[in-house]
Amino acid sequence: MNEGSKASGPSGAIVDLRSDTVTQPTAGMRAAMAVAPLGDDVFGDDPSVNGLQAALAERLGFEAALFMPTGTQSNLAALMAHCQRGDEYIVGQFAHTYRWEGGGAAVLGSIQPQPLNHAPDGSLPLADIEASIKPDDAHFARTRLLALENTIGGKVLPMDYLAAASGLATRHGLSRHLDGARLFNAAVAIAAREGGDAYAAARRICAHFDSVSVCFSKGLGAPVGSVLCGSRELIKSAHRWRKMLGGGMRQAGLLASAAHYALDHQVARLAEDHALAQRLAEGLQGLPGLTVEAPQTNIIFCDVDKDIAAKLVAHLKGEGVLTTGLYKLRFVTHLDVDAAGVDRAIAATRRFFNA
Repeated sequence: MNEGSKASGPSGAIVDLRSDTVTQPTAGMRAAMAVAPLGDDVFGDDPSVNGLQAALAERLGFEAALFMPTGTQSNLAALMAHCQRGDEYIVGQFAHTYRWEGGGAAVLGSIQPQPLNHAPDGSLPLADIEASIKPDDAHFARTRLLALENTIGGKVLPMDYLAAASGLATRHGLSRHLDGARLFNAAVAIAAREGGDAYAAARRICAHFDSVSVCFSKGLGAPVGSVLCGSRELIKSAHRWRKMLGGGMRQAGLLASAAHYALDHQVARLAEDHALAQRLAEGLQGLPGLTVEAPQTNIIFCDVDKDIAAKLVAHLKGEGVLTTGLYKLRFVTHLDVDAAGVDRAIAATRRFFNA
């Protein structure tokens, strides 16, 4: 077990599989935060913030980057930098920017979403994207942006699809934004499949986009923070929107240092989460009334009869295993859950089904 991993604790401890957002800072991350040099980020002189922004931009192949408190704000600032009032962005029905971020693009940006249904692999069919691009006519909102998400529901968008979608958008004069909240989960999965380095895989993914938002408070384990990457011009515009959206912070380097530590030390260990998700999925196979989707990264979705879903979630909670069931049963592995915790979740679920 490396420094980025933690045991799930004694047998009575909670196994929290609700999300990878529940992670706690590791000892190494806390130490980095304690000694972080600080300034005032509103004045642009916090060295830890500036260091994180420069490091991530360089690693992913962008000119500039901007640290923000949340992925929601990072995505929103990006959409508002790409689009004007009355513009439209094409997005998936289950993408965070459309479904899970409060409708901010429409409410605060006056940007119309054009949501599309996902293909089974999480992608947006190219023909559907092309058919949704509006003609240059005063009757229509102006289609300006294609927004994708990777991973999407734990699924990794194929590299050839990213190239094709990016090419389609470029041919039609659309900008391209990626919600890469779990970008490094996708990169680690690609590197495992194709060989090579996870950072190089992340850079390959980002090459297809004009802007990318990366979240550090999910599987990477930082307590707070996302970073938006793009051109200097786009980041300058996003910086103005960040101010209007209430996102200017002062001694933010305390938080940025945690994200920088995660970038340097906790990317490769995401493979452990993927392996544990596979272990959990295999342990849940064959239960009556539970259909398990094979995980590609650290998220497992299960279809379960609606009549028993709430009872199952309550049963698991009673056994010290936390999960969510908004529309499907979902388990998410992360650095604060180990094999023993996964096995407890499997055993508790099987007891519910008397299996």
